[in-house]
Amino acid sequence: MKYAWIDVQSRHFPLSALCLVLSVSVSGYRAWKRGGMRGRKRLSDEQLLTLIRTIHVEVKGAYGSSRMIKEIRAQGSPASKQRVKRLMHDNGVRARHKRRYRAQRQKLHSRSRGF
Repeated sequence: MKYAWIDVQSRHFPLSALCLVLSVSVSGYRAWKRGGMRGRKRLSDEQLLTLIRTIHVEVKGAYGSSRMIKEIRAQGSPASKQRVKRLMHDNGVRARHKRRYRAQRQKLHSRSRGF
C-alpha cells in the first residue's frame, strides 16, 4: 500500500523524500516497482551444498567456486560468492586442476650416436 502511494506521488515529490517520510527504503520501492522477487527463496546451507555437490559430479569436478556460482544462478537459485566459497572449502569440494601440455624435448643422446 505504501509503495503504491509512493508511485502516485513520485511525479510531484522526490523519491528519496517520500521513502524517508514513510520509513521505507528506496531499493525496496524499486524492487516492488520491478515486480519484486517473489519466486526467489534463500536455500539453506544443506540444500545449497547438495546442489553444489550435484553440479560438481555433473561437470566431473571441473568447476571452481566462480563457475559454480554462475551455474547455480543459471539454474535459478540465489547464491553469493562468499557463501558458495565457504561451503565448498568447508566440505572439501575442490576443482581438479588440468595438466598443462608440455611438448617433449628431443633426446640429446640420440643425436650423438648418429641416428
